[in-house]
Amino acid sequence: MTYRAGIIGTGGIAGMGILGMHDEEEIGTEKIEASHAGGYASTSEIELVAVADVDEEKLATFGDAWDIPEDRQYVGHDAMLEAEDLDVVSVCTPSFLHHEHTIDAAQSAADPEIIWCEKPIASQVNAAEEMIDVCDETDTELVVNHSFRFTDKLQRLHDLINERNLLGEVKSVSTQYRMELMRNSTHVLDTLVYLLDTRASEVSGYITGENEAVDSLDAAQEVVDAGGGGHVVMDDESFVTIDCTIPRDMSSMMLNFIGTEGKLYMNNDDGEWRYWSLEDGEHTEEPLPGIEGAWTWEDDYQRSFANAATHVQDLLNGESENYSPGTEAVRSLEIIVGFYLSHYTGSTVDIPLAQPLREISITSW
Repeated sequence: MTYRAGIIGTGGIAGMGILGMHDEEEIGTEKIEASHAGGYASTSEIELVAVADVDEEKLATFGDAWDIPEDRQYVGHDAMLEAEDLDVVSVCTPSFLHHEHTIDAAQSAADPEIIWCEKPIASQVNAAEEMIDVCDETDTELVVNHSFRFTDKLQRLHDLINERNLLGEVKSVSTQYRMELMRNSTHVLDTLVYLLDTRASEVSGYITGENEAVDSLDAAQEVVDAGGGGHVVMDDESFVTIDCTIPRDMSSMMLNFIGTEGKLYMNNDDGEWRYWSLEDGEHTEEPLPGIEGAWTWEDDYQRSFANAATHVQDLLNGESENYSPGTEAVRSLEIIVGFYLSHYTGSTVDIPLAQPLREISITSW
């Protein structure tokens, strides 16, 4: 059986390359395998049959690169959703458009079973929650592309922490990653809530106001997204420090966990994961059971799109449960919004956010 896929938005993550991740000379000119289109191409049962964009030049460039017939290159997502019968739709537009495009796809004549939406899920908490509600009402599975969840090593580590009690009761976590909070740091925050399987309860934040990518992205709308961080108390009472103020060229994605049964150090950029068990007050370094080496950008991240597309295929076949549902994607978004609210009000912010605060928008690209 062949499933039919369509993509809304023909920019970098859809299949044409990402700033800071791929060779700048290649971005926007040729197809890139670490992408939604590349993910579909790697599967045995999903075929990318249609794409949509409001930018006709980008649309044509993408269509040529990925061999999409001209009559299936649609100007605007509405035209594609009206004309095509699709099993899965990728939403690869800027995050402030995810809400509109996801809901339109879920309620459309295209009638997809799955929407594979880029991260972060949305720019507002209430918009994300409406996306989840509409997908539930239309019996559409919403999969959010927090890429690390689709790597074998991180899934194994999640099981070690949550099922085999590798760290015991986690007391403290410190994390570090590059700016900006919405565009980049959502990765480290989602990894945090995924591995802890928990949610924030209190947030105290700081915003730098710096954004090193907005000019290069040629953003058509004002971008609020910036570097920042702060302190978070999770609902399991673990205390988390988050620093996402660092420019890309000097950053590393690092997480350091301290628990009652051991400690774990993760540095994804440098490919180093280390674990120490704790017994009788002494830490002893040991290998992580079932994990060889560390997560790396070159290996695991490149494969994460193929893994995610295979996961979509498994969901279509009824052979898996959603690794990255919208309900969990909201957990990282509400921390980011909480940082902004805390910074600009000079206060600690409670999670879940009070209803009026769920409408605060953090615009990213």
